Formats: sequence, structure tokens, C-alpha cells
Amino acid sequence: AAEVKRNGLVFIGPEPETIRLLGDKMSARETMIKAGVPIVPGLEQAVSTISEVREQATQVGFPVLLKAAAGGGGKGMRVVNSEEEIEPLFKMARSEAKSAFGDDRIYIEKYIKNPRHIEFQVFADQHGNIVHLGERECSIQRRHQKVIEESPSPIIDSDPEMRERMGKAAIKAANAADYINAGTVEFLVDKDKNFYFLEVNTRLQVEHPVTELVTGLDLAKEQIRIANGEKLSFKQDEIKMRGSSIECRIYAEDPENNFLPSIGLIQSYREPNGPGVRVDSGFSKGDTISIYYDPLISKLVTWGKDRSEAIQRMKRALAEYQISGVQTVIPFHKKVMDQPNFLSGDFSTHFIQDKMDQLAQTNSISEEDKKALAIISCLFDFQSKKKNRRIIKKDRLSCWKYENRKMRLSL
Repeated sequence: AAEVKRNGLVFIGPEPETIRLLGDKMSARETMIKAGVPIVPGLEQAVSTISEVREQATQVGFPVLLKAAAGGGGKGMRVVNSEEEIEPLFKMARSEAKSAFGDDRIYIEKYIKNPRHIEFQVFADQHGNIVHLGERECSIQRRHQKVIEESPSPIIDSDPEMRERMGKAAIKAANAADYINAGTVEFLVDKDKNFYFLEVNTRLQVEHPVTELVTGLDLAKEQIRIANGEKLSFKQDEIKMRGSSIECRIYAEDPENNFLPSIGLIQSYREPNGPGVRVDSGFSKGDTISIYYDPLISKLVTWGKDRSEAIQRMKRALAEYQISGVQTVIPFHKKVMDQPNFLSGDFSTHFIQDKMDQLAQTNSISEEDKKALAIISCLFDFQSKKKNRRIIKKDRLSCWKYENRKMRLSL
């Protein structure tokens, strides 16, 4: 952002100082404490030795969470349940943080068991106006990274007072950092519905389409307007959440192998469509999933008049989505859409970890069915080659030429 401004361009986003402040998790915590935003209990100093970790972990109380001061996205994070785990997990967290962010500072927070991960989208212009656009439920995660998101959250939709309190806290957090443009204020929510500031992502999130579908607003367009110096095009009381929206991230990953990336060529690709279905993608047939980039193929998003309809539309869209050549999480998402805890809205960030045995089950295929499928595959291949084979027809013999030959023979 600073480099963009130095070159005389307008950066679409917050000021460089704000990004720097909120990008450092420790300085962000200090800022929120001063602003009166509730934060996860923990200590404000980085730890650099095993003895410091042991001392602070004992002070906070096990279990604790080791977190990278300079990063996010699940990198440099480890849950420590006992004193015996401190040394190996601290070394792992520090090494991962250094590799991912070039900064091995680690700090300690109290680990909240079975929380929900809920975030609020905020927008602030250059004229002092700031609003929130409601919440997104982001608790379905693997390796601390989101897989399924939705808006509204099942636990907040029936509790407007909680939405108001969290929305005010999100605005307070943004104001404390002199925020401008689009940002995402993230919270952890415990079983008693107490919420704690987690971090601010200084951008639109991958999951912003669910907010667009329930509010009817174009968030990217609003970002550009704000960067151009214009006022927000809406006020807080004008923002209405209508219906329900769900996003499934379509990764090229193998859920049965710890979500290991699936590398290779996309041999066929067909996206679903229909009422209430949106696909944001950057891949097509013939593209390659590389080891050098995140294996996110697309964002599949549905909207319905209520959560039940959004889920039904997602199930249909997942059934229509066709990708071959690489493994994807589509079968996994299909199972989640039928899982009782997901359907009832009773889940936490441990959902995948706790339910993986049933979510990863594949339908067993008998040997006879395998043989039948092999025969069908061979027949299909044969027919395809037959159609594509160039057939050269013999020229029809001219009757005049034939008559001429007969005349020559009679002579």
C-alpha cells in the first residue's frame, strides 16, 4: 500500500499505517484493549524461550494457544494442552511463523474450547462514516482455515441483540485503528455467547459473496467509490439482511488424506447454474493445479429465502458441479450439507475434526460394480474413438466411365 502511494497511485484499501498496526497481532491486541473491545485472555509480550512460554502458560492456564505475532491463516499456531507439550510445539510454531512471515515472534492466548468463528464486515469512508454489514459464520474450518461460510450465523439470526452488540464492537475496533475502506473484524464466540476480538483482516474476504447476496450490495464497487473519496452510499439503518446465503470453497484437495492438495491437469470442468446459484472461479478445462499456489478452484455460493432453501440449492449445485483430473472437496461438501449438526446449526470450529470419520466415508463399490464400470468406460472410449476416426469413402464409379470400358472391351 505504501509503495502504491509513493508512486502516485490510489490504493483501494486502508492506509499503510493501519495495515501495519493491525497486521501485527500484538499491537492489534493492545489497540483493542485501549478501545474497550473484548479480547481473548492472554499476555501482551512475545515469548522467545521455553522458560518464558512455561511461565506465561502457567499464568494464563492450560490449554493455551501459541500464535504468530505477524501472521494469520492458521500459520504458526499450536494448541498446548500440558507442560510436556510446550517445547516441541513452541519450536514448531516458531519455525512455521519464520517460514511463513519472516518473523518468529510468538505470543500466548488462552485457548477457548469449541468456539465459533464469526466475523463482521465493516466499511468506512474518508468522511467519518462507518457501518457494519452483518455477520458471517466461518466455523467450518480445517487447519484453522475456512471451508464453508454463511450469512447470517445460525446462532445470531435468532438473537438480534447479540448482532447489535457484536456490530458495535466491530465498529469500535475499526474506529480504534482509524480504518478506511472495507475490512473484516473477526471474533471467537464461546458456548455462553461471550465474544472476543480475534483480528482484523484489512481487505475483503474470500467469503464476501455471502454478504453481497443477503444485503444486495456490491462490495467491490463500494471499495472503489470510497477510494475515490466518495461517501458511503448507504447508512446503517438502510442495511437489511434478506434470506440466507452459503459458500462452499471448492478446493483441489483430498479430504480423506488430511485435505492434501491434489495437483494436476483439469481434464473436464462444468459449473452449475440456476436460481440462487453463483460461482466465482478462475479455472477452466485444460488449466493446471500447481504446487506453487493455493488449490482453491472456485467459490460456490447459493442464496435462499431461508437457510433451508440455501442448503437445498447448495446440494443441487454440488450435484451438478463436474470436475475431473484432480480430486476435489465436492463429495465432502455434499456430506456436510446432510450432516445433522450442520443442519441444526449446532457446530464449532472443531466440526470437521470431530465429524471427520463420517464426513470422509466413501461409498463402497463391489467388485462386480467395478468390473461393470470398467466395461462401460471401455465401451465409451471405443465409441468416442469411433466417432472421431476419419472415414474415407470410396469414390463412386462414374457410369459413363463404366460404359466406355465396356465399349473398349467389345472392340
